[in-house]
Order: sequence, then C-alpha cells, then structure tokens
Amino acid sequence: MSSESAPISEPARQALERELADLCDERASVSATLRDSDAVGDRADEADELQRADALARLDARIAQITTRLRRAASAGPPPTDMVGVGSTVTLRFADGAVETVQIDETAVESDRTSVTSDSPLGRALLGHRAGDSVSYDTPEGQTTAVVVSLGRQPSGGQE
Repeated sequence: MSSESAPISEPARQALERELADLCDERASVSATLRDSDAVGDRADEADELQRADALARLDARIAQITTRLRRAASAGPPPTDMVGVGSTVTLRFADGAVETVQIDETAVESDRTSVTSDSPLGRALLGHRAGDSVSYDTPEGQTTAVVVSLGRQPSGGQE
C-alpha cells in the first residue's frame, strides 16, 4: 500500500473496513489460543505457540497498515478532478470503440466490477493523465490503448 495520503473510493474504503474487522476478529481468536509464558509443554507445544505468535505478528502488521491507510485517506480530501489519480472516476474509449467508466482504486473491490486498481497495467497507465490523453498498457493479448474521455462523471445515459 502507498504510504502517501491519497483518497480512496467509498467501495474501497468499505472493503478495507471489512478486512480490518475480519482481521481484528481473527486476531482475537489467535490471541486467545496463546498460553501464559509460564506454561510448560513439550517441543510440539512450543512450535505451535511460535506459529500462533508469528500469525499474531502478521495480523498486527496488516491491521496497522490498514488503519494507517484509512486515516491518511480521510485527510487526503477528494481525488483530483483535472488528472487521473487514486479515487478518480474515469470514462475511457478503448481501441475497439467500447466506452466504459471505471473507478481507480488502491485495492481490489470484489463487488465492484468497474473498479481498476492503481497498480494494474491499466491503472498505472492512467495515473497522472488528463481528458484527451491516450494511454498504452499491456494485456494478456498484448499491448493496447485507451483514450481518457472524461474524469469525474459518467457519460450521459450511463455506460455505453
């Protein structure tokens, strides 16, 4: 995740908040299985205890990362309206003539089929561009292009 303050879309924020809640629940479960450090056991018990401690450390790191990201997003303000950034809504015309409006998000949002992550080939190509710019990006079928039609609004009549 980026360490800079950047806005995120509402679906991405909700996905991070759900992940955070799930991680906190998982952390509570793992923490409850850790024994008192004075308990005596065999080597297998010690190995299990070390695995749970490692899992707890990984959970704590991810919880801290998400918490920081949500806090920074709240202070970042809205996405830019004059160039593509994280949080932007972008209408694109693809090489085959199809027009689609997508949301640039930092993280994948399962429920949002119009979400494009900022670290995907298309997302990386779009960042920093303005309406009218043409971008090239890699796909499994090879390199292709798209033109930024507009930022911040869907075309009239929704997706075409």
